[in-house]
Amino acid sequence: MNRLNLHRLLLWAVLLLFAAWFLAPLYVMLVTSLKDAEQVRNGHLLSLPPAPTLASWGKAWDSACTGIECRGLQPYFWNSVLMVVPAVLVSTLLGSLNGYVLSKWKFRGSETLFACMLFGVFMPMQVVLLPMSQVLGWLGIASSIWGLMLVHIVAGLPSTTLFFRNYYVGLPDELIKAAQLDGAGFWLIFRRIVLPLSVPILVVTLIWQFTAIWNDFLYGVVFSGADSKPITVGLNNMTNTSSSVKEYNVDMAAALIAALPTLLVYVVAGKYFVRGLTAGAVKG
Repeated sequence: MNRLNLHRLLLWAVLLLFAAWFLAPLYVMLVTSLKDAEQVRNGHLLSLPPAPTLASWGKAWDSACTGIECRGLQPYFWNSVLMVVPAVLVSTLLGSLNGYVLSKWKFRGSETLFACMLFGVFMPMQVVLLPMSQVLGWLGIASSIWGLMLVHIVAGLPSTTLFFRNYYVGLPDELIKAAQLDGAGFWLIFRRIVLPLSVPILVVTLIWQFTAIWNDFLYGVVFSGADSKPITVGLNNMTNTSSSVKEYNVDMAAALIAALPTLLVYVVAGKYFVRGLTAGAVKG
């Protein structure tokens, strides 16, 4: 019994050590963001602020300079919200429809089509930059939030299709056949039977897409215009804007502001994410 307890203590010690190592950057960012400039210069990197202040958070939000403009991260934050929410919802909905068709309404060539879509999961993002730019130009939505939204919807379809298709494969075919015998069609079965059973994979896909799109930098810097840049581009511009004194506390506060939405999503829905994965979201 004592030996078992010792093994448990060692396991807990190792886990706590790794957790502390992993969370150390977040701790440094948080305590630095709560210090003023003098405390940052005179204090230790890991020291707690003697007099915590939210002044750096306010400056990062609405008055810090991001290039020639000094409006903080606020406009970039709302650009990301306007772009991310519709992109996540549309890509998830389209992915669920694709998965439903490719798993329960198979047709000749459906497996080949799925394999082609699956290729998009592993295709480097840099490959689509030039052709996507041309498409956005033809559609007249280049350098706009609408264009950036479309890019993320298209880029997210392979992943969302993969998630839903692999999940729906595990649903009993008898449910679909019984509904067809009762006269239900494609859309009625999808709305009344398939979607209510899709809560685990819906949560997985929403979290996955929200995190991927919110944290994206490459598409944001390539496809956005002066008034449509997402928060990742705004954060990069802020940290690279030269000034007489480097304000590390403001930069740390800005980084936390940019990360807060994804952190909140994982805190609120993280357990559902794990449940959805184990329910079949990434089965082969």
